[in-house]
Amino acid sequence: MTRLRGFRQDIIDERAGVVGAHVVVEETGAPVLLVVRLKVVADKLTEMELVATRSRAEGLIFNIDGLSAPSAMMNDAPRSGQLPTRDDAIKAALHYPQGLNTAKTFAAVNAPFAPDAYRYENGQVMAGPDCKFAPGCQNISSQSLEIFERLGDVQTRVIAADERMGIVWLRMAWGVRERGGDQLTVWEMFKVYDGQIHAVEAFMRILPVEKRNGGWE
Repeated sequence: MTRLRGFRQDIIDERAGVVGAHVVVEETGAPVLLVVRLKVVADKLTEMELVATRSRAEGLIFNIDGLSAPSAMMNDAPRSGQLPTRDDAIKAALHYPQGLNTAKTFAAVNAPFAPDAYRYENGQVMAGPDCKFAPGCQNISSQSLEIFERLGDVQTRVIAADERMGIVWLRMAWGVRERGGDQLTVWEMFKVYDGQIHAVEAFMRILPVEKRNGGWE
């Protein structure tokens, strides 16, 4: 790594001793999307996960222009009365993988998306009012989920919950229907306050299926 660029989204879970970031760095001048996860126990680093995506071939999407600076939504600190409990924030975020596994739309599983909620994936707007990716993607709640039927089942882990900022971080990895095929892994941050999900921002990478667990249990 030769330098940091302008995009960095941190998450701090004091209760779980987990910190992480989605950050854009340079590697000898070339941009890299980097996921960082650290686990701290008794003032010592016990786990470190670093996942780099260097191209569209590695990440399906690689929109560096969309990652020039962190979003205002993710970094706006809600008032204490707006923040959900930790359990409620996680419950709201988990509607997302539930919808991917069982439904045609997020509305079908009552996912609590705000009317103007959006989703970024590797810097590309994939849902929300500004989405131009596909017809109907402007409304994240009613956006079709049929594409996920081809990916197989999704394994979900709650990585962290930032109780001060109202951000929940999930790691989702899809199974594959063909033996030996690669699979999609996504690190997804959800902004939750006022009882609704307002934003979803993800870094993702194609990985061999044997890395579905990410090397950590």
